[in-house]
Amino acid sequence: MAGIWAGRTGPGRRIVALDGAKRLGAKILVAGGGRCNVTHHEVDETAYAGSSRNAIRKVLRRFEVSATVEFFRELGVELKREETGKLFPITDDAHTVLDALLGAARDAGVALRHPWRVGAVSRGEGGFAVTSADGSGQIRARRVILATGGMALPRTGSDGQGYQIARALGHSVTERLFPALVPLTLPRGHFLCGLSGVAAPATLELREASGKRVVSFTGPVLCTHFGVSGPAVMDMSRYFLEVRGQVLVVNWLPAQTREGLDGELLRLGARSVGRFLGDRLPERLAAALCAEAASGRRGRRVRDATAGHRGPRVYLCRGDGGWGAALRDSPGNDGIAGLSGAAPVR
Repeated sequence: MAGIWAGRTGPGRRIVALDGAKRLGAKILVAGGGRCNVTHHEVDETAYAGSSRNAIRKVLRRFEVSATVEFFRELGVELKREETGKLFPITDDAHTVLDALLGAARDAGVALRHPWRVGAVSRGEGGFAVTSADGSGQIRARRVILATGGMALPRTGSDGQGYQIARALGHSVTERLFPALVPLTLPRGHFLCGLSGVAAPATLELREASGKRVVSFTGPVLCTHFGVSGPAVMDMSRYFLEVRGQVLVVNWLPAQTREGLDGELLRLGARSVGRFLGDRLPERLAAALCAEAASGRRGRRVRDATAGHRGPRVYLCRGDGGWGAALRDSPGNDGIAGLSGAAPVR
C-alpha cells in the first residue's frame, strides 16, 4: 500500500519497495485463515487502543471503510460482508488480494525487490542510506517510508526489527510493548485444555480487583490444547495483558443474567444441571463445567444444590500465546474463567 500510494501521488519518482520476508506477502496470505479479512464493515476509534480516541479517529478518517472497499473494487476485488462484520474477498482466497496489490504496485511504477531484508537505515547528507541485513547491498533515497509492521508474526518478517530502525533514526517507541490480539494460555492440566476444538459464544469481562468492569467482549470462544482463543479472546487479550492484577470472567451463557439463570435452574425440577447446560452448550463443554462445578456429579439435581453452588465457579487463566509465548505463565497475569452469569469473584 505504501508503494502504491507513493507511486500514485508522486508520478515520475523512482519508487522501490523492499520486502525481507521469505515468502512475498506472507502476512496477507495467512490473514483470516488464508482468506484475508481485508477490513470490518464498521471501523471506529473504539476498536483501537494505544493512543487517544481523537488521534485514532483522525487516522481512520484519512482512509475510511468506504474508501477501502472502493480501492479494492477498482482493482477487481469484490468484498463480501460476513455475519461477524468482517469483509473478505468473494473468492475466499487471500491470493486474490495479494495479486491485486502486486498488480497495482506495478501499475504505479513500483520496483519490488524480494527477498531484500533491511538491516539498517541511516540519515545522511541529502537523504538516507538503506543497507541490507547481510551487508551485500545499499540503496540511497531522498525519502523512506518505514512500513515493517510490529512483531506480531516473526515468521512473516514482523519480528520487531522496525522498532530498532525507528530508534536509530531518532524516533521514540512506546516504552512498554506487549502482544495484542493473541490467545490466552491456561495452566497445564486445566480442564478447558482438555476440550480442544470446542467453541461456544461467550462474554469475556475484565474487572479490577474491586469488581469494577473495565471492558467486555462477546463472541466465539475456542478451547485449545494450551488455553482459549477465538475472536472474543483476541479482542480482550490486549486489555488483559496491559494491567496486572485484574481478573477475567468468562460467561458461557451470555444471553442470560445470573438472576434469570438461577430462576431457570430452580424450575428444572427433577432435571439435572447437565441436561440443562447440554441443551445450551456443546456437550463436552457442558459435561466439563458440571464436573468442575462445586455441585460435583453431572447428574446431581438442582434442588439438591444450595444457592451458592448454583452460581458460577471460577477457574484460573494465565498468560498469553503471543510472541512465542514470551509472557506465558509470567507472574501477575492471573485471571478468572467462570461458568456463567456476572457473579462477583470470591
